[in-house]
Order: sequence, then structure tokens, then C-alpha cells
Amino acid sequence: MAFNGKMIVVFGGSGFVGRYVVRKLAAQGWRVRVASRDPEAGLYLKTTGDVGQVTPVQANIRNEASVRAAIEGCDAVINLVGILYESGKQKFDEVQGNASARIAKIAKECGVENYVHMSALGADANSKSKYAQSKAAGEDAVRAVYQDAVIVRPSVIFGPQDGFFNRFASMAATSPALPLIGGGKTKFQPVYVGDVAEVIVRGLDDKSMAGQTYELGGLDVLSLEEVYKVLLKQMGKHRGLVPMPLFLAKILGSVLSFLPVPPMTRDQMILLERDNVVSGDLPGLADLGIEPTTIASELPHYMNRYRNGGQYNPITPS
Repeated sequence: MAFNGKMIVVFGGSGFVGRYVVRKLAAQGWRVRVASRDPEAGLYLKTTGDVGQVTPVQANIRNEASVRAAIEGCDAVINLVGILYESGKQKFDEVQGNASARIAKIAKECGVENYVHMSALGADANSKSKYAQSKAAGEDAVRAVYQDAVIVRPSVIFGPQDGFFNRFASMAATSPALPLIGGGKTKFQPVYVGDVAEVIVRGLDDKSMAGQTYELGGLDVLSLEEVYKVLLKQMGKHRGLVPMPLFLAKILGSVLSFLPVPPMTRDQMILLERDNVVSGDLPGLADLGIEPTTIASELPHYMNRYRNGGQYNPITPS
């Protein structure tokens, strides 16, 4: 493979979205540093490129010296760091707000020109959700330093390693019923991880994207109830769907938040008060000429693990 002579650091590169971003970068000839708290978690990414092309490095996003060491010598930075719930020192404000400011500030000091930041659909400083507030704070911090940064706001992201369909499938595999939180009316617009990665990587070289914020959603807009039904059909299972008032879900989420890996939190229940769909006010996949990958084309490939008999189950979901 011919290298393009450029170096990039991907913060959070060993995560779900990161693996797809790193693979695309390697294919384009970038030398890639995969920065994370645990560099061993990113060792599997070394095989996505030629020998020495992809290098996992340790980076503590709370420590300026650590962040600077990861960025120095790089031509571009991609920040994918994010958490879905708070645990220990991992707080929304620090990880998605302060750390975003720190990474952008140091990148600018190091002379980095190209900067791409992944936020989330629903980022809102006025939201009741701390997650949404911190995502908005992260965007503001990046824009304060890089007016021409590319910011992407995906809806819930689906793909083989996702935490959306897989989470509900795990619940359905062991539970006789699934909770219709708030009546199951909240709408989602799931977007395929490969499409999100494509936008992120394009943002490095496409000058027309500079300074833009993109809202990314797929073709399908589904309520929570419809998500369950699609999922159960793919799994070949029947489960009861039990309405759960939102106020009760918030109480339950508060209690479950104390678990090491909570199945739901109060903050997540607050997010369900609003639909997670693109507004139409900002550019998206269509503006980049990207045809969204459908749920129907991808979900069967990784839901068979939850079927009785796995891939050998004769069920062929439509």
C-alpha cells in the first residue's frame, strides 16, 4: 500500500465507530495513531493496515501532556470519544465537554489543520439530559478553536458491534417481555456505522465540508415499539411488550445507575422524552451523495447469534 505521507490521531479509535474509521483511513494510506486509555484494546486494529501503519498509543484525555504526546507530529485529529453513562471518574462534563476542549486546544497549538469531531443528534445546551448538555458543550469548545472543524451528529448507530440492537436483543433473549418506555412512541432514525465513518473520513479532505455540522440519520424512522418488532422478527422470537410510564422508568434508571454496567439510567430515560431524528435544518448523508444503508440489509447478519440454532436456523426474516 502506498502511504499518503500524512499522520492522523484518532481519539477513541478502538471503539465501535473507531474500528470503521481506522479501517477507512488505513485504506487511504494514512498513518494512524489510535489513542485510548488502554492501547492494548486497540491492538486488533494493527491488522487493518500494513506493518507499522496503525499504532495504538496510550492517551489520558484528562492529562494535557498525554494528549499532546498523542497529537504531536500529526496532520489531522479525529475525536470520537464519548460515553453513554457515567461511572467513577468518567463523567459527561469531563469526557464530552472538558476533554473535547482540551484536545482541540492542544491540536491547534500543535499546528493541526484538519479536525473532525463526533457529537450526537440531540446535542443541546438547554436539554434536561446531562449527556445532551455535555455533547453541546463539546461542540462549542471545538468551534471556539476550529471554526472550520467538521462536526457530525449521528442518530443511534447500528452495526455488528452496536449498543442499540444488540442491547435490546440481549434483553429479549433472556426476558419474557420488553418495556415500552413512555408507551414506546419515541422515534429513532438509526444510521449505519459504515456511513458514519464515511462522513467522518471525508471530512478530512473535502473542503466543502469545512465548518459544517452534519446530522446523520438512516432511511428508516422507527418508534421504540417498531424497533422491538423489527428486532424480534429478525430473532425469530415472540415477547410481550409491556408499557412503562416514563416517570417509573426514570426511577428505575436512577436505581440501576449504581450498577457497573447499567442496562438503563435516568439520564437515558430523559433522552427518550424527545425523538432522535434529524431536524432537516442541517446537511446530512444526502447532501454528500451517500445513500443510507438500510437496517434490513445489515441486521440479519448479526442477529442470527440470538436465534435458536444461530445461523443454521431456517428462519429467514424479511
